Amino acid sequence: MARIHTPSRGAGGAAALLLAAGALAAASAATAGQEPVGTTMHRLYAPVEIGADVAALPASERAALARIVDAARVMDALFLEQVWPGNPTVLMALLDDRSSAGQARLDYFLANKGPWSRLENDRPFVAGVPSKPPGAAYYPPDATREELAAWFDDLSGEARRAAIGFFTTIRRGPAGVLRAVPYSVEYQGPLAVAAEHLRAAAELTAEPTLARYLRSRAVAFASNDYYQSDVDWMQLDSAIEPTIGPYEVYEDGWFNYKAAFEAFVTIRDDDETAQLARFGAELQGLEDALPVDPAYRDPELGALAPIRVVNVVFTAGDANSGVQTAAFNLPNDERVIRDHGSKRVMLKNVQEAKFRHVLTPIAAVALPPAERADVSFDAFFTHILMHELMHGLGPQEVTVDGGRAATVREALRETSSVVEEAKADISGLWALHRLIDQGVIDRSLERSIYTTFLASSFRSIRFGINAAHGRGVAIQLNTFLDAGAVTVDSNGRFAVDHGRIRDAVEGLTRRLMTIQAHGDYDAAVEVLETLGVVRPEVQRVLDRLGGVPVDIRPRYVTADALATER
Repeated sequence: MARIHTPSRGAGGAAALLLAAGALAAASAATAGQEPVGTTMHRLYAPVEIGADVAALPASERAALARIVDAARVMDALFLEQVWPGNPTVLMALLDDRSSAGQARLDYFLANKGPWSRLENDRPFVAGVPSKPPGAAYYPPDATREELAAWFDDLSGEARRAAIGFFTTIRRGPAGVLRAVPYSVEYQGPLAVAAEHLRAAAELTAEPTLARYLRSRAVAFASNDYYQSDVDWMQLDSAIEPTIGPYEVYEDGWFNYKAAFEAFVTIRDDDETAQLARFGAELQGLEDALPVDPAYRDPELGALAPIRVVNVVFTAGDANSGVQTAAFNLPNDERVIRDHGSKRVMLKNVQEAKFRHVLTPIAAVALPPAERADVSFDAFFTHILMHELMHGLGPQEVTVDGGRAATVREALRETSSVVEEAKADISGLWALHRLIDQGVIDRSLERSIYTTFLASSFRSIRFGINAAHGRGVAIQLNTFLDAGAVTVDSNGRFAVDHGRIRDAVEGLTRRLMTIQAHGDYDAAVEVLETLGVVRPEVQRVLDRLGGVPVDIRPRYVTADALATER
């Protein structure tokens, strides 16, 4: 399809999208009997201004930053197409509706990257749309999960690697035969536009590692081989820290195989980054002490484990759909992790906004007064960091089917994201306490890490147990309740039993990592079905949080300012 640029919608935060031309008529009236989407937006999201200090950047670097933001905007269009093939048609219809209700629906569509409310279990808010497809648009619309799973299982060698790989869609060829189509072919037009912006930015910047990454990522968009550009991203040493391309697999609800396009355009915080650099040196020691069978530990982790603290300028695509990302650990390509490790990126200004607008008011409702003093930003920030660090630790590869090597992601299929998010959370708590014992982290955080995590559990569960993070936290909270490590008082408020919490953390860390090490799909399903639920006592707290926003809705003021400079 041909695509065109549209002007920025500053208040919506998503900005210029590529739109499908020749769209068919689509209904845009609100679904009867439901809350107006403008009211829903106000209730679920706290509007915040997000920006970064770019005053110290030379003019050439600011110009390069603006071109990187241009490339990032293309990721919005690509992700819309990945979520559902009907998205461009619905978007065109919403753009034509100039009523106040129509504009509210358009803003909510941009926030959710589609006509389903991600924080309300994918409730549709545009009339006439189907239920949100669990396999997104990665697979043929007439295919079933069972047909695809059987096809995957019949493949071997390079054909299988391509079919289950991050960077292919599955389409029907002649006579309906399934085949893998590279992203470089499927999304050729938009990727060419994004690559042009990246090459232009590379010409403008004077920072050599940034120029190298931008050029290699532009090459990857055309070649569909992202390995070298991921390595270049790992080695990036620049004031401007962009991440752009296909990464996370949450949108593929059928198998967690396919990567979604996204972008983070950020500015590095050098002082904070320097303070956290010491944690990279602790990873091998943590791996060597994991509470699992020693056979499941990696005696030699990847060589690089850089940690970056950054402030966000702009996000797009999967990174700006529903819940805002607070930190990430990339790349997900197991080859890069094996050879070079992975990078952890902390989005400090986003975390500060979440703590101030969401977590603090949640603690006032969910915890008794005596516990609230233990809730701190330092504990929130440090656990998020440890969560990202622990993504790179523990089992990564397994043996299945009588000896065939596979990744954990491949073996656990659609359960893998939930298990991995729960593992990173719970083992992050385990690791924090171990580092406190070793004097790496100040002991003043010993109580705070658990109480802050407990308050934040309600924040994450409100994302919905249809989301990997929300369901992963439900697994942990229910484990704590069953172990008596978290208690509920007569007023329905939750507190940590500090005498029991550490054993519960270690036990669940062992359980989840063992499931990963065995590639035990059935055990993973059991955990999700029995523990990945919202129990009545938890629901009662959630019901009392109606006046607290679920997440933030950013307006990217620095990106808006950069756009006016040209």
